[in-house]
Amino acid sequence: MSFLGKLFGKKEKESLDLGLEKTKQGFLERISKAIIGKTSVDDEVLDQLEEALIGADVGVDTTLELIEKIQQRVKKDKYVSTAELNKILHKEIVSLLIDAPTHQLGFQPPAATKPYVILVVGVNGVGKTTTIGKLAHHYKAAGNQVVLGAADTFRAAAVDQLTIWSERVGVSIVKQNMGSDPSAVAFDTIQSAIAKNADIVIIDTAGRLHNKAHLMDELNKIKRVIQKQLPEAPHEVLLVLDGSTGQNALEQAKQFMAVTNVNALAITKLDGTAKGGVVLAIAHQCKIPVKYIGVGEQINDLLIFDKDEFVDSLFSLNKA
Repeated sequence: MSFLGKLFGKKEKESLDLGLEKTKQGFLERISKAIIGKTSVDDEVLDQLEEALIGADVGVDTTLELIEKIQQRVKKDKYVSTAELNKILHKEIVSLLIDAPTHQLGFQPPAATKPYVILVVGVNGVGKTTTIGKLAHHYKAAGNQVVLGAADTFRAAAVDQLTIWSERVGVSIVKQNMGSDPSAVAFDTIQSAIAKNADIVIIDTAGRLHNKAHLMDELNKIKRVIQKQLPEAPHEVLLVLDGSTGQNALEQAKQFMAVTNVNALAITKLDGTAKGGVVLAIAHQCKIPVKYIGVGEQINDLLIFDKDEFVDSLFSLNKA
């Protein structure tokens, strides 16, 4: 069993299956419609499969690449049955997804990196603060000391919400008054973590895409003050996206990638949408690994992303 496999047990699989139910139903219904009455994969099947993938918000570019790979398989083998189609599609989808670096897997930071600093970015309303709270819970449950930094000082609600999460999870938080310099909060957070000999630092940031230049300046300033104390930090820049917004989430990812060095993704709210295919579009087109997915409101409903389990779940309906 792989390291990731150890982290993805029966409970996680059940949460994933349930969380993707809306996406799976629409996706598999469309695929079934594409192949009904057919014995082999022909142009008509491929056209309908293309519609099915786009309908699940896999995105045009990713869909066309998948269709092209299937066409190549059909051309090579001369005959591909519709029974084989799911297996081929399953394999090709998995091949599109990037694995996270080993040091980013699970809820244990690299032994030589202390504290491990995670800078969290994303627009307001995507579930960023909630994701931070759930991350803090998982890291603490794994035996780590966690310090949160409330550097989204633009919104009082963000600081208040993060404070509630810190109390709920039982971890430290560093904050200042609304309107304070976010980089000052980040600086104090790192200082506090070093003084406490903490293992994990998770810093929230403001997400205001209407002014990209300001956002870039703010994030760069935060990074600079962090690096004055920890030259290699932040070790992870985690972008949180709302999966229920479909292709809008992909556009947000592109915009954030243009202003900061995102190296991990968390995609939330997949349980409330039939647009879960956007996970594939984002991961494939952005060439950044999806590290977490949110499949519910409970504290344990933030799952480590396992591409094999995700695609397995996408192709299997629950037997209720």
